[in-house]
Amino acid sequence: MNKKTPLYLALAAALVIAQPAISPEASAQAYGTPRVSSDQTVGGFAFPESVAYDPKAKVLYVSEFGSKLDPVLKDGKGRISKVSLAGKILEQQFLPAAGGEPLNKPKGIWVKGDRLWVTDIDGVWVFDLKTKKGRKTALPGVQFANDPAVAGNVLYVSDNVSDQLFKVEPADFLNSKSAPKVTSVFKGAGVSPNGLWPARDGMMLMVGFLAPDKPRGIFALGVSGQIKDLSGPIGRLDGIYEMQDGSLLATDWNSGSLFRWSDKTGMQKLATGFKGPADFCVVPQAGGLTVVVPDLVQSQLRFIQVRN
Repeated sequence: MNKKTPLYLALAAALVIAQPAISPEASAQAYGTPRVSSDQTVGGFAFPESVAYDPKAKVLYVSEFGSKLDPVLKDGKGRISKVSLAGKILEQQFLPAAGGEPLNKPKGIWVKGDRLWVTDIDGVWVFDLKTKKGRKTALPGVQFANDPAVAGNVLYVSDNVSDQLFKVEPADFLNSKSAPKVTSVFKGAGVSPNGLWPARDGMMLMVGFLAPDKPRGIFALGVSGQIKDLSGPIGRLDGIYEMQDGSLLATDWNSGSLFRWSDKTGMQKLATGFKGPADFCVVPQAGGLTVVVPDLVQSQLRFIQVRN
């Protein structure tokens, strides 16, 4: 089922009511063979690239290009909107704050506590979610700042164009007296990293995105810097998430899908029909998960409920 209708009634009960009693740990059941129980689409966005879930405020943050579908255009038209778990836009331009430095083409978002990180072409921002104060740091050598992920006190930023992964220390540099330290973790490793996710075993999961005829797969970066190819070539992969049973969710532009992957089952498509399935987020709920996937090309969000 794929209905282009508001979700205020359709998902309010499933998400808003169920969510307060559910913690991320509550999705710890093994998935077995998951199924999609609901697939709803919401419009009204302007080229959304990434969605992040804020478990503290129980809202979503969506990065939007805001104008043309040009990921490197510095036109100051980008924004981050605040959206309810039922798909209602609460603040169309939550960030940047009025009078603040503009965003251009914001991409990956990461939320932790009262902080929000977002990449924007050649740098990465950190914002205070309460005051909306922000600070940007440049990433020397970056060609296409893509996805951020925080592990401990380190911020990682992917760059699929230069096939590079950056490390920013400290991760929360908002109020630091000096600029954070930026280093390159690897370059030219054949990963073309896009989406990032800190795995529970301490490794950094990465998915690759390059060209339609140059498929990339799922990789893991070890604590000592070694890179492990987990899946082999799959496609143009964007977002990634580790489920409690160890299997992974990811999006693929080549097949236009959200899929589940494990070393035992390989790739299992859960939802298809996307034109540009970008960086998604997961909202734990009773009996499964709701995966919120932005379709960058079609300017939509899809709310996909996955059950055991």
